[in-house]
Amino acid sequence: MVGFDRGRAETSAERLHECRQQITGPVTTERGWAPAHLEMNAVLLDLPEDIAGVVARLKLIQSILDSLPPSPGTNRVAAFNALYLTITEQVEAHLRGPDVTDPIFLEMLDVEFARLYFTALGSWGAAPGVDTPDAWEVLFRRAHDSGVSPLEAAVLGVNAHINHDLALALIATWQRLGYPGDGPQHPDYLIVNQIFYQHIPPLRRRFATAWQMQIDRCVGDLDDWSQRILVYSTRALAWEKAERLWELQDDKEDYARALLVMDRVAAVAGETVLTGAGIVRVLWLAATAWVKGFLFRVLSPPR
Repeated sequence: MVGFDRGRAETSAERLHECRQQITGPVTTERGWAPAHLEMNAVLLDLPEDIAGVVARLKLIQSILDSLPPSPGTNRVAAFNALYLTITEQVEAHLRGPDVTDPIFLEMLDVEFARLYFTALGSWGAAPGVDTPDAWEVLFRRAHDSGVSPLEAAVLGVNAHINHDLALALIATWQRLGYPGDGPQHPDYLIVNQIFYQHIPPLRRRFATAWQMQIDRCVGDLDDWSQRILVYSTRALAWEKAERLWELQDDKEDYARALLVMDRVAAVAGETVLTGAGIVRVLWLAATAWVKGFLFRVLSPPR
């Protein structure tokens, strides 16, 4: 059984909240998906049960987001959704391939992963009192902000989805299929890394500004290499977090404390990305390394 320091978790959650307030600049975007809130609510009314349903839902959401301010096709949440749709389509294409040992696991993980994103979208457009995870709020609050590039917006979404949602999606999948132990699920989990490695470079360049493209040309293959390291490290960390959180499930209060810390760490990492647009990749790598050390200290027995 993993140890858990309750006092440290509570103190850390409060300090992370204060840290985020210090980092965050002025943001004026109101909650919700106006003027298409009815359309968004209808799309999110029920949750898909298979990966084909996830892809179809992402396409509908894309059409809605592309209609929203600040102008058609420029909403910053749409930038992340487009990237997520592309990756999900590739996962669907690989699902029945010869390299996948347990397609049921991989598909269910993808569905649970997407449901967390859809739930976050729904919470942002819900009535007051329905909380949105802090990690997602970092992106949603900047949906209309032309000062945030599409590339940065996509990074914010990836940060929230991997550093916050992925561990929770693993737990939800294990609850439905059983905890894998030393089973074959982890190698299948790593197949998604290969999809990221293949598609992130062209997707990144698709969203980059002219200035960011100039930086990209200067660093050459080093940029792609660093992002492969980033994908590997963040997804490996998500699996480790899920294993540690799995052991906390029987204590609802400690589990909730751990989830709050994880959410606020991801939010601070997202805000940090926006404090240095010219070094997004370096900052995110540094933040990810800090996340691992920070969370593991909280989820370790006090000395």
